[in-house]
Amino acid sequence: MSDIKKVVLAYSGGLDTSVILKWLQDTYQCEIVTFTADIGQGEELEPARAKAIKLGIKPENIYIDDLREEFVRDFVFPMFRANTIYEGEYLLGTSIARPLISKRQIEIANMTGADAVSHGATGKGNDQVRFELGYYALKPGVKVIAPWREWDLLSREKLLAYAEKAGIPIEMKHKAGGAPYSMDANLLHISFEGRHLEDPKAEAEESMWRWTVSPEAAPDAPEYVDMEFEHGDLVAINGTRAKPHELLAKLNELGGKHGIGRLDLVENRYVGMKSRGCYETPGGTILMKAHRGIESITLDREVAHLKDNLMPRYAELIYNGYWWSPERRAIQALIDQTQGYVNGWVRVKLYKGGVSVVSRDSKDTLFDQTIATFDDDGGAYNQKDAEGFIKLNALRMRIASRKRG
Repeated sequence: MSDIKKVVLAYSGGLDTSVILKWLQDTYQCEIVTFTADIGQGEELEPARAKAIKLGIKPENIYIDDLREEFVRDFVFPMFRANTIYEGEYLLGTSIARPLISKRQIEIANMTGADAVSHGATGKGNDQVRFELGYYALKPGVKVIAPWREWDLLSREKLLAYAEKAGIPIEMKHKAGGAPYSMDANLLHISFEGRHLEDPKAEAEESMWRWTVSPEAAPDAPEYVDMEFEHGDLVAINGTRAKPHELLAKLNELGGKHGIGRLDLVENRYVGMKSRGCYETPGGTILMKAHRGIESITLDREVAHLKDNLMPRYAELIYNGYWWSPERRAIQALIDQTQGYVNGWVRVKLYKGGVSVVSRDSKDTLFDQTIATFDDDGGAYNQKDAEGFIKLNALRMRIASRKRG
């Protein structure tokens, strides 16, 4: 008999987590609480409730929470203040959602008196690390059940057989044409893995993409978008203020229309293997470009360079699952301190898969046209000063050249 009495399951209502729900009942014979997070994946979530009830879950043990605003405000925006990119390209759409799901799962465990939590991440991926590091950081003594590391249902065929035997509804897409892409979606992105993407030589099918038109099919005329920032966060688009998640949704719409934000990437997973995935991040791609645009006129040079130096380390922490770690919090405090003067507006041009900054302005700008001008500056800058500056910076190289030739 298991010593686990109640477990909170991160439940999507899909095949895998429905099988996990039934497997937990069969294996641990414990009470199950299901938690489904709405983080903008764009799917109807109420069917998850119906499936959970059909599998014997009490209505009071079913949690379906709208976390869209918290997701963008407290996780996406802080990450974008750092201009965060993993391995030069990936905007961390999956990674940044996991700490929020972990947080809410632990909150529900505390509310319901559950002694364990469970997730549907496989033993090959990064998500198992991200979920569990979050669990342990927020509730050190919690018990974690990771079915993919315990059961023998390690193929799609075994999962389907188990589901059919248990009476779990199976969508037709799982029955025909082989396994579907493994997809993960939220307000920041949608990811695709599996099928022929497992061969890095194979080009992604055009029919795979969900949010963006191909750049070739995008409008033949560019579109200009004005974006306003306060303390490093987006607050308005084209003069209209809105909540963080509403702004990101609008950018997704604009970016998708113009074929912006597609990425085909072979990345290095934390667990050691290389993995090929495709990502659509239209709104995030626009936001990143615009944020760097407003920082270009409001951040001190050395502060900007310090941020750029810290960013790869910060990105690794998020990718590897250390959002709740003391080092991530420490870097975040520094990043947030730099954003006090990152205020103003940026105009971007969207065209055929590309986004470029075309103008920007701020009451806190450090750009001084009287000094930067190529015309007569009226004595604002003494060009003769550059001679001594150059000689001092060349001194060590001149000494070395004399001594060593």
